[in-house]
Amino acid sequence: MASLKKYLGVVWILLGIYAGYDRITDSLIKIGSDKLEDRVFGWVVLCVLVPIVVGGLILFGKYALDGEYDS
Repeated sequence: MASLKKYLGVVWILLGIYAGYDRITDSLIKIGSDKLEDRVFGWVVLCVLVPIVVGGLILFGKYALDGEYDS
């Protein structure tokens, strides 16, 4: 079971990297839009949501790799 948790830790880290890349590219497209609503939404996602989501996924994966969830 511990090896499965370590494997899933790698999966969480890779998912965090992918989510960060996907959301950053989408936000940059929204920021370049002509509509004000899209630009505001793009900045909110880029500055607020991306760090929270990516940081949480990567931190969760790091803890799983370190064995913090074994006990």
